[in-house]
Amino acid sequence: MSRRAVDLIAKKKEGLSLQKEEIEFLVNSYVKGQIPDYQMAAFLMAVYFRGLNPEETANLTMSMAYSGETFDLSEFGFILDKHSTGGVGDTTTLVVLPLVAACGGKIAKLSGRGLGHTGGTIDKLESISGFNTELSETQFFKQVKELGVVVAGQTKNLVPADKLLYALRDVTATVDSLPLIAASIMSKKIAGGADGIVLDVKVGRGAFMKDIESARDLARLMVKMGNHVGRKVTAVISDMETPLSLASGNKLEVLEALEVLKGKGSKRLRELSLVLAQEMLYLAEIDAPLEKVLQEKEAYKVFEELVSYQGGDLSQLKLEAAYQKDILALESGYFVDADALQIGEIVCELGAGRKVKEDSIDPDVGVYLHREIGDKIQKGEPLATVYANDKDLLNNAIERLQQVLIIGDKPSLRPVVYEIIRDEDLL
Repeated sequence: MSRRAVDLIAKKKEGLSLQKEEIEFLVNSYVKGQIPDYQMAAFLMAVYFRGLNPEETANLTMSMAYSGETFDLSEFGFILDKHSTGGVGDTTTLVVLPLVAACGGKIAKLSGRGLGHTGGTIDKLESISGFNTELSETQFFKQVKELGVVVAGQTKNLVPADKLLYALRDVTATVDSLPLIAASIMSKKIAGGADGIVLDVKVGRGAFMKDIESARDLARLMVKMGNHVGRKVTAVISDMETPLSLASGNKLEVLEALEVLKGKGSKRLRELSLVLAQEMLYLAEIDAPLEKVLQEKEAYKVFEELVSYQGGDLSQLKLEAAYQKDILALESGYFVDADALQIGEIVCELGAGRKVKEDSIDPDVGVYLHREIGDKIQKGEPLATVYANDKDLLNNAIERLQQVLIIGDKPSLRPVVYEIIRDEDLL
């Protein structure tokens, strides 16, 4: 086995397979600063064009997962986690986790912040007054044991290889490589101690994967990889042509999730949340009446406990935007389309998202849709409400939204879930 990066770059450039020890050498040496950026960039480009086979992808994933600290949660039994590839109005974590915990599942989730048009779970939770996402390992473990569910920000020492490699991929046009995407996602889930992982792979205008074939390829790769490294994994391919829920914006999305936990709220958010929760329970071999748990507000009570455990105060959760304005329907018909990417960008421009990691966010701004896609609406009725803290940004958002929110003559319905891929489907 070669111990020179240049030899391994050449080997991959020629389309040859790398051994486990060779991949470990590359990852560990790069994290230690012993391999320069330009050589690792060359390796990433070789991977981009030549790809990695399933065994190489699994070895890269595990090398990344163990490049820093890891959580060993084995004492708590079978640990579940979920991950979304990113979308608009996607607040499933806030519904699914308490729902699964109310059924007896154990969930330990490390989440990130939003960047660009997609929202981050940590930003949403931090819009709840006092909610603490920076937990020590002791606090994290204690909450898993006592409550059965915890959501915290990723620690600085968790999967340092992913942070370094992603930053390099971002500036070398190698982001859209399936094995590199899969390794990035799965390394964080494995380092976080998960035994069973449900992946929500978004597809459509507001998602990273724009077509069903690409989404299916990524989903199948991650399920195979999980199986290869001894984890139980299910992938759900879901729609992101239009926003998942009625709300887009941090506090708005938390409030919408609370409505769903009370048995009301967005039908699309509810439907996908139930599917994801069912798949998590399937992996944990738990049989429970999810609809009943939701309707009887047992999951809502768990969410209240989760917020209380992490220092939050739900009684203080209210919108405090300086401006709000309704967008009225200019004609009667059916609400047929709302471009998820453009709505995500509009909400980001209002201040709810970040263009770069260092940007601060405004939790009170956003867009709320008063109709689901396919619903009937009469001329003059409110179609959406914009919340803003800047009048110019408010007016710009309204102008753009009037072009994005489409009313038509016939109802147009999109499926929420396209496909579910489980371990056994790939055998």
